[in-house]
Amino acid sequence: MMSNNPITATTKPALARTLETTKDKFLGGHVLVEQPKRGYHRAGIDAVLLAAALPECCKGHVMDLGAGVGTAGFCAAWRLPEITVTSVEIDPFTAALAKGALDFPENASFASRVKLLQTDLTAKGTQRHATGLHPNQADHIIMNPPYYAKGKFRETDKQARHTAHVLDERGMEPWIKTAKDLIKDAGTLTIIFRADGLQQILEPMTGRFGGIKIKPIHPTEDANANLIIIQAVSASKAPLQILPPLVLHEASKNNYCSQTESILRKGTRLKLN
Repeated sequence: MMSNNPITATTKPALARTLETTKDKFLGGHVLVEQPKRGYHRAGIDAVLLAAALPECCKGHVMDLGAGVGTAGFCAAWRLPEITVTSVEIDPFTAALAKGALDFPENASFASRVKLLQTDLTAKGTQRHATGLHPNQADHIIMNPPYYAKGKFRETDKQARHTAHVLDERGMEPWIKTAKDLIKDAGTLTIIFRADGLQQILEPMTGRFGGIKIKPIHPTEDANANLIIIQAVSASKAPLQILPPLVLHEASKNNYCSQTESILRKGTRLKLN
């Protein structure tokens, strides 16, 4: 796949001269990513949880929209040997870091099954299609979009971090619209988002996706959910379900609960059924 802004061998070195990066391990060291040390959104457990929510028997083509440095797509590819992954990211530097990370020895087991596409997934249809985002190409889509609506997050002069954290004035509509265009009927769309932003996800899904499952994620057992995972099926008319929650930490907050620990370190599936 080619885009209007292809990732080239010179992209990363030109930008890396001015930005310090770190190499960070996920899934007990089975996945290694390179990401900016500051000034950009940094991947964390949300990306791992998103990848873990894909079904255990998942096969076919998975697209990771808003992929950043590739963490969620890489984790999915390591856990699920029968998938191919296309990671889609608008920012040229983080997309180039993701491409470079596929050469790390730690990622050799899945690197041949992952492709990177640097383009604007929220662009109009004809423009998206010209860059390689063709209709009906994905069996599954995962998505970690910016968490905040415009005006709800403190503005920053770090444009890259702002873009990763803040939706533009169109909200989630173009993200869901593009997902619907890309996915095959009966394919799954899985999103991780702020718990208080649920309505922002559900509204644009109306008429496009059904069979919606919502899994709240609580920091501790006695705390309100701060994140949610939403999984929906394209063209489904099945009813919405609210699932039992995932609790991240024990009461002391010093340790992850056993289920969370297994998901984050061993690649155990996060069950949504």
